[in-house]
Amino acid sequence: MDGAKVVCIAHTWLGTPYVHQASLKGVGSDCLGLVRGVWREVEGSEPQPVPSYSSTWSELDGAETLLRAAKRHFVEVEPSAAGAGDVLIFRLRSRSAAKHAGIVSDAGRFIHAYQGSGVVESPLDRFWSKRIAGVFRFPAVSKMETR
Repeated sequence: MDGAKVVCIAHTWLGTPYVHQASLKGVGSDCLGLVRGVWREVEGSEPQPVPSYSSTWSELDGAETLLRAAKRHFVEVEPSAAGAGDVLIFRLRSRSAAKHAGIVSDAGRFIHAYQGSGVVESPLDRFWSKRIAGVFRFPAVSKMETR
């Protein structure tokens, strides 16, 4: 599995409506649901159950739940090494917990889900780039690179 195949899978999610906590291609997904759904197609079963979460999770306690999970299940890479198929974790406000995710589709673009728009492909412009809190590679893609 390479990054281009991850992007092909992520592209099949485009147009999926935004539904909080959902992860069903064509039916409904949030940003985490998109990454979870692509994980299932790339890696197989999800590595852990996802507990119920509110739209305001981590805002009160600042817990880095999403970053910790990404570090546990993906391979962390330097932001300068981000490439097609890598997962981006964003901190939407400075000094707040990271709580948005997307997948790099090509140089300067990424696929993500957000309320009111569903799963879309957006420019990875200055607004988004300066909010990147971590970059992660799917384990299957990382294994291909070491062969």
